[in-house]
This record gives sequence, C-alpha cells and structure tokens, in this order.
Amino acid sequence: MTAMIETHPLNRDFVWQPTRGPFRRITETQARSYDDNGYFVLERALDAATCAQLIAAIDPIEAEIEAMVRACDGGKMFIARADEITFSPHLVTRSALLHDFCAGPLFQDLAHDLIGPDVRLYWDQAVYKKPEVEADFPWHQDNGYTYVEPQRYLTCWIALTDATLDNGCPWVVPGALHKRGTLRHWMTDLGWRCLHEVPDALPIAVPAGSIVVFSSLTPHRTGPNRTGATRKAYIVQFAPDGAKIKRRGSDGVLRDEPCDVEERQFPVLIRGERARAGCWVAGG
Repeated sequence: MTAMIETHPLNRDFVWQPTRGPFRRITETQARSYDDNGYFVLERALDAATCAQLIAAIDPIEAEIEAMVRACDGGKMFIARADEITFSPHLVTRSALLHDFCAGPLFQDLAHDLIGPDVRLYWDQAVYKKPEVEADFPWHQDNGYTYVEPQRYLTCWIALTDATLDNGCPWVVPGALHKRGTLRHWMTDLGWRCLHEVPDALPIAVPAGSIVVFSSLTPHRTGPNRTGATRKAYIVQFAPDGAKIKRRGSDGVLRDEPCDVEERQFPVLIRGERARAGCWVAGG
C-alpha cells in the first residue's frame, strides 16, 4: 500500500474478538478465514431457481431507481450513476419474498455464528453494475459509509449472476487490516475510499448463488464491468441488537441513532433463537 493508513477519528481502542463456536452453519476453517482475512465464501449457497426468484423481485424496483437517477441533474444521485451503477436499498420493505429471504434460516445461522445471540437486519440493497462501464467502486469498508457501534457487523454479498474478473467481482485485502477497526475514508467522485493502490489485492470471482461473507471492517472494492451484461448482486447486512449509528448533526453534536427501524431492521435472532420462521432454505 502506497500511503500511510489512518484510523477513523471515532475508532478508539478497537479490539477484534476471535470467532468462536459452536457453529450452526460455518466450519472451523471458514471461521479461521473470517478472523485471519476478514472473509470467506459460501459457494453456490443458493440454487438457480432461488436466484431467478430474487432477480424477478428486484428487477422492477431497480428499474424505478435507474429512472430516478437518470432524472437527476447529471444522471447522478450520490454514488449512483445512470446507466453505470445503481443502489436499490430497503428492498425488504417492498417485497415479502425478499423480507422472508433475509429473515430465513441461512442468515439466522450466519448471524448466530458470526455476531451473537441477538441480531437484527441492519441494511439490504441490490447493486447492479451496468454493461461496458470502466469505473470501479473504490476501496472502502462498509462501516466507513455510516459509522456504527459496535463497528463489527456482518455483510453478505450475494452474487445473483456470475461475478467475474470481467464484470466487477469483489476484491479484498488479504491479511489482518480489518482488525484495526474502521479506517479514515475520504470522498471521491465514485464513492468513499480508505486505501490507495493495493498490489496484493485478491479478487473473489464466484458463480451465481454464491455468497461472499465478510466483516463490515474488511476493505473491499469491485472492478469495472467490461462485459455486455449487467452484474447483479444483493447485499444484506446484520448487526447486533442495540447497535447505534454515530452521526454528527448540523450543530456539530455527535448523536446516537438506534438501528431498530422495525420495518427494515427487524430481529432475526432473539437470545439465539430464530425470531421469524422464514420460508427459505438455501439451495432448496
């Protein structure tokens, strides 16, 4: 890495706690990878029929978002850019199918194994990277966009279509950088960024239905889409119950915002028990 790495000004005395079993879903090897490198892969966790159903639920909503972005000045809304990349958030409020999917046993088990006994959905969004787009998405940590305490929560990056080197698969930083907690980020034309060039970066190309499971503190990026098809991903994130956003108001005062908006940040685990039955079985 070519420049000094600084921590976020709110990140004080962060300590990474090792991932410990017993586990419901992951293996000891996956737990070790999560601790050592900040990620692991569940390859083909979802079958083709499930991916098709998720895409069918997301596509019409994404089309609305694309039209909204296109109507903005310059065809840009924050980090979304018309005909390049869209972000469709809070899909669980628009689709019962997606709501039940996020509340289902796969994510309940992952939340149990990687977060703890009391867990809520924190965020969900589809990210569609459009064809023939050279721009990448910069190196960042998810906690660099909105600072949450506890800093460590869970991101599940679901490949709805094959994610390849050519169409913008995720890249991660190998090693233990995630153990430093949230890093300082700066805004660019393409989004928040926390690192410059990373010569030892590792691409994570995965087939459709696979899930890249990583920490909110794992630096990652996605590459350009040089193909003629849209790369489609669905990202779902889970945080400990009681997590709070740290946000500074216009008056300069730092305030806590609880992450408990019921319609989109509902419980998935309560005292280690499944909060909602859900109707989805991964790969079923």
